[in-house]
Amino acid sequence: MAILAGVLIGLAAIVIIGLNLYVQSLGTQARIQQELSQRLGAPVRIKTISVTPWGGLTLSGISVPQSSSRTESNFLAAESFELHAGISSLFSGSLVIKKVSVVSPKIVWPQDEDGKWRLPNAREREKSGAGIPADTQTEAPSPPAVAEATPEATPPNATPKVLRPAKKAVVLIPDVQRAVISNGEFRFLDRVGSLVAAFEGVDLHATVKTPSSLEGTVKIARVSAHDRFFLEKLRSPFHYDENEVDLSKIVARAAGGEVIGAFNIHPQLPNSPFKFSFKFRDLQADQVVTDAGGSPGMIQGKLEGNFEATGNAGDSNALAGTGQIVLHDGQLQQYSLLVALGQILQIEELTQLHLEQAEARYHVTPGLVTIDQLILRSPNIRLSATGTVNFNGKLHLDSQLAINDKVRGQLYRPIRENFQPTGEAGYSAVQFQVAGSLDRPRTNLVDRIVGHDLKDMLGGWLGGKKTEKPKKKKNSQNAPPPSETPGVEEGTDSSASATPAEAASSPAP
Repeated sequence: MAILAGVLIGLAAIVIIGLNLYVQSLGTQARIQQELSQRLGAPVRIKTISVTPWGGLTLSGISVPQSSSRTESNFLAAESFELHAGISSLFSGSLVIKKVSVVSPKIVWPQDEDGKWRLPNAREREKSGAGIPADTQTEAPSPPAVAEATPEATPPNATPKVLRPAKKAVVLIPDVQRAVISNGEFRFLDRVGSLVAAFEGVDLHATVKTPSSLEGTVKIARVSAHDRFFLEKLRSPFHYDENEVDLSKIVARAAGGEVIGAFNIHPQLPNSPFKFSFKFRDLQADQVVTDAGGSPGMIQGKLEGNFEATGNAGDSNALAGTGQIVLHDGQLQQYSLLVALGQILQIEELTQLHLEQAEARYHVTPGLVTIDQLILRSPNIRLSATGTVNFNGKLHLDSQLAINDKVRGQLYRPIRENFQPTGEAGYSAVQFQVAGSLDRPRTNLVDRIVGHDLKDMLGGWLGGKKTEKPKKKKNSQNAPPPSETPGVEEGTDSSASATPAEAASSPAP
């Protein structure tokens, strides 16, 4: 038995060695490389090929060069392709691949001039009508089946020679049944090479329906859009073909909360139109603001809401949709302007708003977010606003600060008179505007509340810079517009190094 086992092991070793010699031959490697290039529609480069009983046919050092000059990275680079194939099919005209495993692929995919994400050389193939890139065509054209001898070359009474067709080399035709991607990374770039979206830690298991159609499940460790908005631990069933990518039931984590939704994109149409819808809950507001580029520590609480939109991946300004955001257990703090006003007006509640109600309704049109309703309400104070924020961050908000009769009765009389009764019983308000940008907002709120001259006088009382003797108080309705009266930068507390009056009237450094 030991001798028989040794013989079998020896025979198996000989078979494996023979198979490796076969697949590593230049002819076989060239044919496999050519067929993969044809299926992918782009030239594929392979460094080595090997066969093992446990790993099947393994192609190592896979790369596909870019056809775009906007990035120096390969379109695709992978540690290895593992093809678990029927060994006997290697010697036939059909290569049956039960499973393709792609290990650690990295894809960098820029848009072309039409705003589409095409495979390398796809545009050239469309123009020429060729199915295979020029540099992958290695087979010479077949000679004619029959060639008649010329009269000069044919001796009298001789039978003309008939030339037989040249025997074609056997071409392997892959039949892939399943596909697996492990630890993939995908980066989608726009026309100028800027990042549109990134997908990291991609694990995919799919059934191959047709050579250009997949269905299965995908798990993604991290997703980012424009390196600002992040999803983690995403999973969803998916469908892919040459016309669309569809993720129908997305479940993910973001900022400590949960996100569910759906996403569909048509990458082959001009500008790659897409649509999505999602709902979210229990997102940490501070982390969302920080991820979006804002200052940390400004807002606390948990966000809940929804958003539905359509757009074009090739045009970031083409987004359109509607949404709602609600903040639960909200707290607005470290906002320099409100802190300074709270100190000037002796309203402690303004220095740290504990929000009983915080919600926003909005809709998006190309290039513009319109705030239909924004309300922040604490026990005695209400802030509200409507207006627009464009995609460049420019602000144009008409706002209102309302206080109840209890707070109004504590104010210095000239200030108290600037708060006028509203339609809500027991509340008085002052109107103000917010302009500037998200990172440098500017407002005329201080002038509307205390008046320009009274603001200078309060600065002198509170130890501010020396000012001229205050003149008679002007009507607050004639206060300068926001562009003439700066506010403070959002998320910075200038009151720590200046008097409250200075903090309320000057941008933070």
